Amino acid sequence: MTRPILLSGADLGPLEAEYVLAALRSGWAAPAGPDVEAFERDLAALAGVEHALAVSSGTAALHLALLALGVDARHTVLVPTLTFAATANAVAYTGAQPYFVDCEPGTGNVDVDLVAEALRQLAAERRPVGAVLPVDLFGRCADYTRLLPLCARYGVPVVADAAEAVGAAHRGRPAGGLGAAGVFSFNGNKIMTTTGGGALLSNDVRLIARCRYLATQARQPVAHYEHTDVGYNYRLSNLLAALGRAQVLRLPDMIARRRELRERYVKVFAPVDGADVLGADGSPDDAAANAWLSVLVVDPDRAGWRVNDLAAHLAAHGIESRPVWKPMHLQPVFAGSRGLITGAAGRLFRDGLVLPGGSALDEADTARIFAAIDDFLGVRR
Repeated sequence: MTRPILLSGADLGPLEAEYVLAALRSGWAAPAGPDVEAFERDLAALAGVEHALAVSSGTAALHLALLALGVDARHTVLVPTLTFAATANAVAYTGAQPYFVDCEPGTGNVDVDLVAEALRQLAAERRPVGAVLPVDLFGRCADYTRLLPLCARYGVPVVADAAEAVGAAHRGRPAGGLGAAGVFSFNGNKIMTTTGGGALLSNDVRLIARCRYLATQARQPVAHYEHTDVGYNYRLSNLLAALGRAQVLRLPDMIARRRELRERYVKVFAPVDGADVLGADGSPDDAAANAWLSVLVVDPDRAGWRVNDLAAHLAAHGIESRPVWKPMHLQPVFAGSRGLITGAAGRLFRDGLVLPGGSALDEADTARIFAAIDDFLGVRR
């Protein structure tokens, strides 16, 4: 039976086994230990910030950041509508109301002009905005050059959801290091993984200290168990941190491999009228993206076929693909939430397809993928 090709499988090898075995032998199996401390130093350096906190998931990091910034039920938080549910869910955990903002058609990242309009509207209504949560979608950073000064004018902190963008950058500044705080995810399908896990990143030592306290059940520094706040069990285990340390060392090669695959998609679809790889515009942010996932966007009227047709063809060959995120404003759980919606995210959901791009794909895998795509396109020429 032919092995299925996954969209973004974990890329693990001998170095990871070496680091995890050493951590096992050290006896540190708790959510504390030397590998956690070393991993946090690695991550701070990767994001270009002073401090990092390793936690159980990117969602946990988002939740902690919002709590530390004082976000609660009084607040509205601006969230891109084109994102994974975790971004909006973290807002809901605090009791705040998400306000969904549509995206740029060419990148999928949040439309800064719409953020400006939303902030003007909410200020006029005297509704307190607790934070703006841009998402660095599919490994390309949002436009922080415009977004950060805009939010600063309104006194609104930015929490950068860089869950998908580890190793990317915006105008020379690393992803995760932009705004009051940044967030990484190390889920099993991310560009680097600890199987599950995440990190909070910031130059604000007090914010990190507050989050570290909340992430360890808000335990007071006394001999017995004393709690004056509701805390959370959000810390990352030492064993998973050891895995992450090995992944950091291999990250440049893993990014290079994903970028190589993305460029192959760009070349294959370049002659196809109405088919484009999302964000492949040759800009500095395009070049600095980590290419976590490659997204094909198809205009069916020009191409003569829909992304669902290609998805079905790939599935018949044992190759996984997936629709673009269903926008949050279309999700039943957030029905009735406010927002500024242009239809751009809805079109990307309808006409976008995420193609396999994992760095663990070998030459045989990529040969199968591109042979299947060539077969599909050949029938339609």
